[in-house]
Amino acid sequence: MTIPLKREVFLGVVFALLAAVGFSAKAIFVKLAYVDHVDAVTLLALRMVFAAPFFLGVAIWAQRRHAAPLDTHDRWLVIGLGLVGYYLSSYLDFLGLQYISAGLERLILFLYPTMTVILSALLYKRAIGKVVIAAMVLSYAGIALVFLHDVGVNQGSAVLIGSSLVFASTLSYSIYLVGAGHAIARIGAMRFTAYASLVASAACVLQFLLTRPMSALELPAQVYQLSIAMAIFSTVLPVFLLSFAIKRIGSGSTSLIGSIGPVSTIYMAYVFLGESLSWLQMAGSALVLCGVLMISINSQRGAAS
Repeated sequence: MTIPLKREVFLGVVFALLAAVGFSAKAIFVKLAYVDHVDAVTLLALRMVFAAPFFLGVAIWAQRRHAAPLDTHDRWLVIGLGLVGYYLSSYLDFLGLQYISAGLERLILFLYPTMTVILSALLYKRAIGKVVIAAMVLSYAGIALVFLHDVGVNQGSAVLIGSSLVFASTLSYSIYLVGAGHAIARIGAMRFTAYASLVASAACVLQFLLTRPMSALELPAQVYQLSIAMAIFSTVLPVFLLSFAIKRIGSGSTSLIGSIGPVSTIYMAYVFLGESLSWLQMAGSALVLCGVLMISINSQRGAAS
């Protein structure tokens, strides 16, 4: 029994690492596509069009496993959370990436645990402990350092606009996380994710059809290649790998391993995009990671007690 258990843990760690790197690579794909002057609405629509068939297949498979259909309340919940957590969050993120570096974008997105804590405290009137407050101070101090780095490299107004958009994206995703807990418990994680992703896909395509001419799809082949790669390696696969990792090593360990995400984005941006890599940026990244790790560990202890 010992060897299979070790194998399961090893696979869980590998899946968690691959999921973290996959999610982190999204910003790299987006930045590379922007080189060919594609706009955010078109690129987001292409990403979701290529990802939708996979989610549709999962939705059909999950529906067969769960005989009970969704009631009216759950349907509206899936639609609402799909629009807020996937569509709006992704749209704001894609807009923000037009202005800021991939490294800063990933660090701001990584603040979602701090925002989730604040939203939960406001919504459920829960006290925020001293450890969590200290962790949030570290995280936002780290973001400030990386922000200063980007202001020194780019124009300050562009960095401010991009950071604000990505921060709004993170807030949108945090609202989704706070609201999705009970829905996932009732509907099932895979089923809920597939349904919500299909809602977001429909919203992205509808936005494109209403705001862009069909001639906007006359793009270089590289944009389509990047969109397909982003759909597979930074959208569909990470979602399933994350689920497989959680099943094998638990959500706490999976989230801790996910902390590698921002660091991997910074190094991938350095290699593939030629973004600068400074001590100020690395110091800020370290502060953000420390803050998020403190919150994750504190959450695990709270759940265990």
